[in-house]
Parts: sequence; structure tokens; C-alpha cells
Amino acid sequence: MALLDKDGVRLTVDDSVATVTLTNPAKRNAQSPALWRALAEAGRSLPGTVRVVVLRGEGKSFSAGLDRQAFTPEGFEGEPSFLDLARGSDELLDSTIAEYQEAFTWWRRNDLISVAAVQGHAIGAGFQLALACDLRVVADDVQFAMRETSLGLVPDLAGTQPLTALVGYARALEICATGRSVHAEEAERVGLANLVVPVGELDAAVQDLTTALLAPPRDAVIETKSLLRDAASRPYDDQRAAERAAQARRLRDLAGLSD
Repeated sequence: MALLDKDGVRLTVDDSVATVTLTNPAKRNAQSPALWRALAEAGRSLPGTVRVVVLRGEGKSFSAGLDRQAFTPEGFEGEPSFLDLARGSDELLDSTIAEYQEAFTWWRRNDLISVAAVQGHAIGAGFQLALACDLRVVADDVQFAMRETSLGLVPDLAGTQPLTALVGYARALEICATGRSVHAEEAERVGLANLVVPVGELDAAVQDLTTALLAPPRDAVIETKSLLRDAASRPYDDQRAAERAAQARRLRDLAGLSD
């Protein structure tokens, strides 16, 4: 049974695994503000039992990016058009984009591991949604591309930091500035993809990874993820101290001495 099924997003939960599915294959899972609100709601709706979240898209494409209707004068029904937003105040524009970004930020919570199962096109906002996840398993037909600059825009859905962290500044700049496609072999080589498999094996590969992620004790995974997420921003000695503190918590817990 779905906990959420609206605006092109469906959330289902099976004990410790949640699946978030983009459900508009006829439009290649193009994104809209309503879809972003539904994604943010999915994050808020997760039961505490969930340890792994799988993100997938129905059809041949993961997500072809922002629905171009956003750039028409009429925009989406019941929504301000992007052109109207551009005419608004700086404060309104900032708060609106911040609201959109919420759909892309919860996937890296320390108490979860998120896995994007990506096939076909992952363009613009679709690329940034795949980057929002901790891990990416991709089909061999995948095409990542950051096309915002070709529209005179910038990637603003929280994708620039994970992209740079994964591939480095120079390659991230080149990918974004040219808008070119990154295919499966390159994606795996430069670190965008954890694993590349044939299209027909994508679901099975994600299932195998999910099973492996659920094998260790949850608290150990949470502590490890927290250490790794902050490692790049901490001085070496501070990171060593954080490791010691985390290990002390784990040892006390295993010994039954935790509070």
C-alpha cells in the first residue's frame, strides 16, 4: 500500500526499505513544483523503521528534468510561472527556490542510505535528483547531463556540491558549462555511478545492494555515514577525534553501557 501517491510521486514502504517512484513516464518523469512538494512530503512521511530509500523512475527515463511548461507565460495551473517569479522580490525568489530545494536535501539524512536507480535520461533537475542520493546504480543506457546553462540558468537544486565532491571542480565545471552527456562508462569511471548494469538487471542490482546495506547493525551504519559525510570538511586531527568518540559510543552500546 502506498503511503503517498500524488503529483507524479509514489511512496511505498516495506519494513526497513522505502521506495520513492516517479510515476509520469509519458513525460519522461519531467519535474514540476508540485512534484518537488510531493518529494519533500515523502521525506517527511517516512516511518522510523526505514533504513534504505530507493529512488526510481517509471518508464525508459529516470527524469528528463524540469517540465518546460515552467517557462511558458501560463506556467503550471495553480502555480506562479517562473516568469512571474522573476518579476517578484529577491526575498520571494529566494524563499521559493529554497522550498524547491527541500525535495533534494533529505536524501542524505544520517539515519538513511538513499540509492538512486537510474536508467535512460537524467537531465538537469533529474541529474540533480540522482546526485541528491548517497549512491547511484545506473543502467548501461544512462545519460546524465546538466543542461541549465544552455537555458541561461544555473543548477540550483542542491546538485553542485555533490557533483563537485564526486568528480572534482574541473570536471564538474566542464560538465555543467558544456551541458554534454555523461554516459555509463564515464559515469562509473569518474565516480558518478557506484555500479553499471544492463537495463534489464537494474532492479535486481538495486535489490542486492539494498540487502547488503541492511546487513550491518543500523547504529554502526549511521555513525559511519556521519563520519564520512563530515570527513572532507574537518581537519585531520578533528576527524581522528570524531572517530574516537563514535567508536566509544559503539563500544559502550555493544557492552550494554549506553545511556
